Amino acid sequence: MSALGDATLSASVRLLAQPSTPDATLPASTVPDVDVTPGVWGFVAIAFVAVATVLIIVDMTRRVRRTRYRGEVRERIQAERDGVASGETAASGDGITSGDGAASGDGTTRAVDDASDGDASAGPSVRD
Repeated sequence: MSALGDATLSASVRLLAQPSTPDATLPASTVPDVDVTPGVWGFVAIAFVAVATVLIIVDMTRRVRRTRYRGEVRERIQAERDGVASGETAASGDGITSGDGAASGDGTTRAVDDASDGDASAGPSVRD
C-alpha cells in the first residue's frame, strides 16, 4: 500500500476506535427526566388504541365464527339436495325421516328451513 493509503487507514481506525461522547456544543437539559411524561393526551391516545384493538378482535372473531357456520349450513343443505336428487326417500328405511330436527342414519341432524313452513316469525333462514 501507499503512504496515503496507510495514513487514511490509520486515521479511520483511530476515529472508529474512539468512544462516542456527547457533543459538547449541546446545552445540558434543564428539565429532569422524571418530569418528562406523555401526559393526559398520551394516556387518552393509548387508551383509545387499546379499546379499538379489543373491539376489532371481537368483531373479527364474530365474523369468522359466522362465516364458518354459514359454510357448514351450506354443506348440510347441499348434502340434503344431493340426497333428494339421488332418490333417497323416507320410506327407503335408511333412518332418514322428515320433519323438524330430523336425524339421518349417521346421527347428525338436518338443517330445516323455517321459512318453508310459512312461519316468518321463526327467525332468519340461511339461503344460497
